[in-house]
Amino acid sequence: MAEADFQLWARAHQHRFEKQLAHLLPSPDITPQRLHAAMRYSVLEGGKRVRPLLAFAAGELAQADQARLDIAAAAVELIHAYSLVHDDMPCMDDDVLRRGKPTCHVEYDEATALLVGDALQSLAFQLLAEHTLNNDPAQQLKMVRLLAVASGSRGMAGGQAIDLASVGKHLSLPELELMHIHKTGALIRAAVVLGAHCGNDLTEEELKRLDHFGKCVGLAFQVVDDVLDSEADTATLGKTAGKDAVQDKPTYVTLLGAQAAKKMAAELHAEALDTLTTFGQSAHRLRQLADFILLRKF
Repeated sequence: MAEADFQLWARAHQHRFEKQLAHLLPSPDITPQRLHAAMRYSVLEGGKRVRPLLAFAAGELAQADQARLDIAAAAVELIHAYSLVHDDMPCMDDDVLRRGKPTCHVEYDEATALLVGDALQSLAFQLLAEHTLNNDPAQQLKMVRLLAVASGSRGMAGGQAIDLASVGKHLSLPELELMHIHKTGALIRAAVVLGAHCGNDLTEEELKRLDHFGKCVGLAFQVVDDVLDSEADTATLGKTAGKDAVQDKPTYVTLLGAQAAKKMAAELHAEALDTLTTFGQSAHRLRQLADFILLRKF
């Protein structure tokens, strides 16, 4: 019953949010048409929208206005989409499949894919700048900074740099965690905290708890991804299965083994739930999302 309730909630948000993204992205009829078409191709009709759902759930906890949450969630999702476009390019992971369809540089070309990533990143910050997301301008400026740090060299881009430099190397568990706290975790943490900032003011302790929740589920998300990459097939994943092993990348599975990696994910899940204890029922959706991230499919 609880799972069915979550599925209804998630699908309702995903359906509405897809329309919101389609509205916020430039029309393919506007010059430059090819670039705008490629941007829409890379963002729309794909993915489970985990980061937006985390923003929505944290926003519900803070009783945020849905219109504000949609903008914050869109900004995070545009950054995520840009990172996937660039990540798939020949100079990075050189992949040909993403979300069950050809990657952007395959469907269009490499130059267009590069520009798509640039334009999506710019649009994310344009949205944060031109919409009121918090009644205090200083707080909204902090939100812009938060997403910038999570996206840059001390966040996602930095994590990708570490990832590229680590191919063929043996990393320790702390080194692997550091890489993924940046590469995957930073944007997930930002989604949670940005959603919370769209609503009622929370205490510093409450924001720290939400940030720690985001850190735990962000790491769990990556551990599960590593397990799925080693165990699931391409049709299930919607991207090339076994790519990490082919490229000799360090993963939680290669370091710990599949069973120990699954145990680690479960421990991170338990820690994430424990972090939310003080929020009571208001964190209900965040708990369900933590469950979803852990149990996506082993």
